[in-house]
Amino acid sequence: MTNAINLSIGLNGMGQTGDVDGAIKILVIMTLLTLAPSIILLMTCFTRIVIVLSFVRSALSLQGAPSNQIIIGLSLFLTFFIMSPVWEKVNQEALAPYRAHDITGEQALDRASGPLRTFMLKQTRPKDVDLFAGLARLGPTPVDKLPLKVVIPGFIISELRTAFQMGFLLFLPFILIDIIVATVLMSMGMMMMPPMTISMPLKILLFVLVDGWHLVVSSIIKSFAT
Repeated sequence: MTNAINLSIGLNGMGQTGDVDGAIKILVIMTLLTLAPSIILLMTCFTRIVIVLSFVRSALSLQGAPSNQIIIGLSLFLTFFIMSPVWEKVNQEALAPYRAHDITGEQALDRASGPLRTFMLKQTRPKDVDLFAGLARLGPTPVDKLPLKVVIPGFIISELRTAFQMGFLLFLPFILIDIIVATVLMSMGMMMMPPMTISMPLKILLFVLVDGWHLVVSSIIKSFAT
């Protein structure tokens, strides 16, 4: 008895529209999953929060407390809290109709970009938007019609500027403590003692007494409400 084994390799299945559409959808989903970290980092309030929290740690002269994992985790949860109204609008205007098969995928993407564009433009300086609009050689364009390629880089630059401004204000009281401690040690002739040995506990004590984490987090959240 002989068993015939047939092996066929070809491109016969490429003509099936359903398979091609399914493959394209899988490719789009994988691409979105790949870009998800960049979207969270650059199109939300995460950038400002993580930079300000890093400035707090540097101002306190602390190297590993709190650790990077704690700062990033706190920044993510604060991002979810601040961005929750935007996510709700995206769900109502884009995701829910798309799941109900009322709109197409392109329409869902267009509607989902609307709340994000509104949030980013609210936090972006007109000067930064005009910069990239000019580089893109766009004519007079309504604000709600600006492409994301112009809005996103303008938003990132504005967020970096705002984060560094808040970080500078956080540094001021701690710099004063460093100066006072260094001056006192020099006047006492204790020039061989590092000022950080005395100033770091004082800065931590001041930060705890004024409830620093509460003030910092509340200031960050309120900065997005303006």
